[in-house]
Amino acid sequence: MRMTRESAVENARNDLASRLNVDVGSISEKSVSDKEFRDMSLGAAVDGEMAAQMIAYGWIIELESGGKTYEYRADKYQLRLHNFNGANHVVV
Repeated sequence: MRMTRESAVENARNDLASRLNVDVGSISEKSVSDKEFRDMSLGAAVDGEMAAQMIAYGWIIELESGGKTYEYRADKYQLRLHNFNGANHVVV
């Protein structure tokens, strides 16, 4: 599935709402910025994952809920949740 910046944000909002067990309307977009990542895991490898060491272009998506900020990392092909409860997660 190819993602655009907008669809990556929408997927991230839906994922976070599900993880926090809240309505998606309570998730606000804090910021979205272009990012050049150092590897194909977008700098958010999951335990035991080996990622190709090549530049990946994508976005850092910061969402807010309940006064906390959550960081997602995305490119055209994947979406990852960075450091959620101390771990990275592959969403798509």
